[in-house]
Amino acid sequence: MSEALILEFDGFTKDTYLAVNENLGIDPEGGGDWPDGLTSHAAAVKPGGLVVYEVWESRDAQEAFMRDRLGAALQQAGVAGPPARMEWLELVGYSTH
Repeated sequence: MSEALILEFDGFTKDTYLAVNENLGIDPEGGGDWPDGLTSHAAAVKPGGLVVYEVWESRDAQEAFMRDRLGAALQQAGVAGPPARMEWLELVGYSTH
């Protein structure tokens, strides 16, 4: 079964999120060049930062995206360092409606 990933970025604003997506050629509303293996993506602002929740077909697919595209897009947007939190979760149920 697919796995879920939580990423938390401290000091990361909505504008930063939009800049990273622009660097990736991704439209946060659903269009563009989304990575292979990504089943779903959601991002939300929290006090002092941003939380991303994703479902991936595999960790390997996410790692390839990070290595090949996301790392450079984050750097171009001025994001330095890793997320404050990166946690993989085992899905026990998953449904889209």
